[in-house]
Amino acid sequence: MMQRSPLIQFVAALAKALLGACRDLAPIVLVIAAFQLLILRQPFPDLFPILTGLLLVIVGLAFFVVGLDIGLFPLGETLAEEFAKKGSLFWLLVFSFTLGAGTTVAEPALIAVTKEGAAAAAEAGLIADDPSSISRYAMGVRLTVALSVGAAIVIGVLRILRGWPLPFLIVGGYALVMIMTLFAPAEIVGLAYDSGGVTTSTVTVPLVTALGVGLARTIRGRDPVTDGFGLIALASLTPMIFVMAYGILVH
Repeated sequence: MMQRSPLIQFVAALAKALLGACRDLAPIVLVIAAFQLLILRQPFPDLFPILTGLLLVIVGLAFFVVGLDIGLFPLGETLAEEFAKKGSLFWLLVFSFTLGAGTTVAEPALIAVTKEGAAAAAEAGLIADDPSSISRYAMGVRLTVALSVGAAIVIGVLRILRGWPLPFLIVGGYALVMIMTLFAPAEIVGLAYDSGGVTTSTVTVPLVTALGVGLARTIRGRDPVTDGFGLIALASLTPMIFVMAYGILVH
């Protein structure tokens, strides 16, 4: 049987992703249309820009999914397997930390949240209401979150290598979150909780997931299903702890 060329494989994967994006977005479009036409009884304002934006979203999602399948997921798994075969724990942990911190710094959602958080802090009088102070505060929170995710990935890699039970880490981590909530400034708690959600987004999730699965597949005695996942949960947990600690120190 003749093997298809890479271009044909890419086109087929893109077409499948486009159909999948249309299917995934269909319920959202139907709900919005139903409320707009049946409940509000109003026509859509600026229908052409809305349809254009929807089309761009579908195409963007399709390219994103294909990019994950042919690029980021294989890259993450390959790097994890190569580091595991190399047998150097130090460099594996260094790579894990830099991967977690580096991808988190580039997260668009985190940039947006920290920017808004800094502006709100300035309005509340917690920091000086000038562009320099706001930018510095936003960068401080952003770097704090990046360091926390890097630390979380290191803990997650050690969990895979040592076989530590994930529930103990998660339950213990959230217990610490609850305790720190009692002592952290009220103004930082909401931002800390939201930071835990926005860190695991479009850039971080694919590479971190691939790292965990690839590592668990390479280490003897580890199961990719039971041991390869859980890094994202840790990466969502640690930012809450670190940002509240940042708030205690700064405020």
